[in-house]
Amino acid sequence: MTHQPHQNPASLSRIQQNVLASSERRLLTWLCSRMPSWVTPDILTALGMVGALAIFVGYAASLFSVEWLWIALAGYVLQWFGDSMDGSLARYRHIERPSYGYFIDHSCDGLANFLILAGMGISPFVRLDVALVALVAYLLLSIHAFLSARVLGELKLSYMAAGPTELRLMLIVLTLMMMALGSKPGLFGAISGFDVFVGTVAFILILLFIAQTLVTGKRLAIREKHAR
Repeated sequence: MTHQPHQNPASLSRIQQNVLASSERRLLTWLCSRMPSWVTPDILTALGMVGALAIFVGYAASLFSVEWLWIALAGYVLQWFGDSMDGSLARYRHIERPSYGYFIDHSCDGLANFLILAGMGISPFVRLDVALVALVAYLLLSIHAFLSARVLGELKLSYMAAGPTELRLMLIVLTLMMMALGSKPGLFGAISGFDVFVGTVAFILILLFIAQTLVTGKRLAIREKHAR
């Protein structure tokens, strides 16, 4: 087995081309400049996970009352704040721990997305199997991002001009529609409009994984051919 050189997370090129990237960056910088000194990146990471847990509870408890979805909506805001601010604050204060931060951040992202989609699958709005397919699609795209970081030194944070923030906004709108429409019988038997939406997003993510795998594979083949 050939040993490949270790890719230092600090040297990764972050590729973030989502629509809200520049506006969000200005907002995060403004928030960082006003953050109390006792607030640390680790605290913000934990806060983001509390938000993810709130989303899970809100969706799961909507089995009993649609009003619980307000907890999920609040959870999205909290999860965005913690997840977006932890790395931003570390960079703002120049206290980055690249390997630790990379490992903890992406581990928490995986767990947070599991909680969100599991909660959605437990809710009366989205079938569990559809939610789990969406989770697999997310994990496939994550695998591609981590492999690209390893072999190309590029960490891709957005696809099709959309990143985590745009996805959260999409899910917030979906949750508001759940509150407005309720868990009515599906348009196609057991399949609801919410199932169709989540399933379509999952299908798009899987197609992106396949397309990005082909593109990256071609880049690597050309680069290694020229390196001979």
